[in-house]
Amino acid sequence: MRFLAFATSNPTPCRGMGHVAGAADLHNQDYARALLAWYDRERRILPWRAAPGVAPDPYRVWLSEIMLQQTTVKAVLPRYADFLCRWPDVTALAAAELGEVLAAWAGLGYYARARNLHACVREVVSRHGGRFPATEAELRALPGIGDYTAAAIAAIAFSARATPIDGNIERVIARLFAVATPLPAAKVEIKSLALALTPDERAGDFAQAMMDLGATLCSPRRPACGLCPVVSGCEGHAQGLAGVLPYRDAKAERPTRRGIAFVALRDDNAVLLRERPLKGLLGGMLETPSSPWTDRGEKAASTLSHAPLMAPWREVPGLVEHTFTHFHLELSVYFAEVPAEATLNTAAYPERCRWVHVRDLHSAALPSLMRKVLAHALEEKRARPQARAAGAQPRARRRSA
Repeated sequence: MRFLAFATSNPTPCRGMGHVAGAADLHNQDYARALLAWYDRERRILPWRAAPGVAPDPYRVWLSEIMLQQTTVKAVLPRYADFLCRWPDVTALAAAELGEVLAAWAGLGYYARARNLHACVREVVSRHGGRFPATEAELRALPGIGDYTAAAIAAIAFSARATPIDGNIERVIARLFAVATPLPAAKVEIKSLALALTPDERAGDFAQAMMDLGATLCSPRRPACGLCPVVSGCEGHAQGLAGVLPYRDAKAERPTRRGIAFVALRDDNAVLLRERPLKGLLGGMLETPSSPWTDRGEKAASTLSHAPLMAPWREVPGLVEHTFTHFHLELSVYFAEVPAEATLNTAAYPERCRWVHVRDLHSAALPSLMRKVLAHALEEKRARPQARAAGAQPRARRRSA
């Protein structure tokens, strides 16, 4: 069994271990004490964290953990405040319509999180009387809560001895123990090592201390080892490997898919949008009508076969590009101005379509991809007369942010 060679002047074991501590336990407890002392001095002030001595609100902890999945703290902070202002507790969010939640989530990405978030609070209300369950097993049974989120909520909100492993903690553990196995194969080993470090007392603070250490000092590149409170016990630092750990297997190159998006603008300044199916990518969100996204581009003869209505469609120069987790997307955009009485091709575009005024697009449940499509088309419309007059070319591409 590996353990930390961590220097300490007070090697007394922590209370609550339930067994006689061996050498490995003593070193692990020394690490926990040193890290918690650093956390008490240097903890980040975040709106979902309870102040010292104040009981955490499970709803706020859960909401932050769902929002922070695959998203940065900087991006989440304003959206978290907006959510709390609009839906301050479980009951309020459970009473909201899914469309409202999706619209409020727009721009945060990974939209299955928003659907699961809404389903989760409804289940908490219907099955748990409006109170989040306290155990990892019960939490994992709720929509949208996996192993990491269940452990984080159990530890932070309910003080259970649980060990959440996010990217920051994964990196800290890999460096601390100089884990040579590349990710993702190293995940089981890292989980075991992190569990051995987790103290019986203050497990929630310990988890947040590990997160803060990874986010501030033990960063992906150029870790600030000289400021680290546990550098004396870090095998990665001792071996000169801290800056390159954790190792990772090479990722396969993302495939590229292509499609055609149709932006129809009525005389009354309303844009045609379509609701995507609830299941699948961008489920329940609004989109501009489009062809299927495939690894082969549409043939010229069949381009307009996916158009939502008969109109004088023209291709907007350039492409809209967006990168999802598993593939890269390139969309050609076709634009048409149509009369207010324009009728849809109902066989291809049934009741899921709706007209939304341009002034209301800011509050619509549009993912960032579709906002880029609309901006690409509408900016080209505005720029077209000036471009003709000046002989200028419109922007060729609109890439993912």
